[in-house]
Amino acid sequence: MTTSRADLHIHTCYSDGWPRPPAVVEHVRAQGQLDLIAIADHDTIEGALRAADYAAGREGSPEVIVAEEVSSRDGHILGLFLQKRIRPGMSAAATVEAVHQQGGLAIAAHPFWRTEGQPGSKVQGVGWKAGAVDFDGIEVENATPGLYLFNQMAHRLCEETWLAELGNSDAHILDAIGWAHTRFPGRGAAALRGAILQRQTRADRIRYDAKGLMRYAAWGIDYRHQKRVAESS
Repeated sequence: MTTSRADLHIHTCYSDGWPRPPAVVEHVRAQGQLDLIAIADHDTIEGALRAADYAAGREGSPEVIVAEEVSSRDGHILGLFLQKRIRPGMSAAATVEAVHQQGGLAIAAHPFWRTEGQPGSKVQGVGWKAGAVDFDGIEVENATPGLYLFNQMAHRLCEETWLAELGNSDAHILDAIGWAHTRFPGRGAAALRGAILQRQTRADRIRYDAKGLMRYAAWGIDYRHQKRVAESS
């Protein structure tokens, strides 16, 4: 059976990523290693809509899934196959329900990575509540440098919950796209949806590229600087 590859967690300039949506599509098309991508900016689907529109009219472009990384008050949740934006700030359970009401799929993103909440606070991560929330899958491989231990914990959570495993880059720069990805049988978004629901996905990752790591470090410096400026204004 044909196997495809997808990266379902990519950021653009519509949240905290560097690349514009068309640049993401062109990069993936030029690389030729991914069949599907999902633009999942923080708390918006604008970048995903623009990437999908751009890819639709260009031969050889990857299929683009409209997604969002929703900031629930319990941690970050990937909503896939969305029609409209999911409101941030709800509980994990309410966020997942809102995704499902649109016919989307809800994925626990980097479930044990503590994320930023209100200024000066940290959110523990949705992994600690996964047993009580109706997730469709677990992001067990997140390619952000430094997340090895958190990924191992996510693998264990996936084994205990019997949910689909996914690998995603969580890329904020072009170089990082595809560093982790999801393999699934078949072709296209419908096949991916079915593979997630039937737990037929496999998470995979590739070795970091030294140049890409340097650019990621530059992004991190810029991100922290922009955050300090925003907090002081």
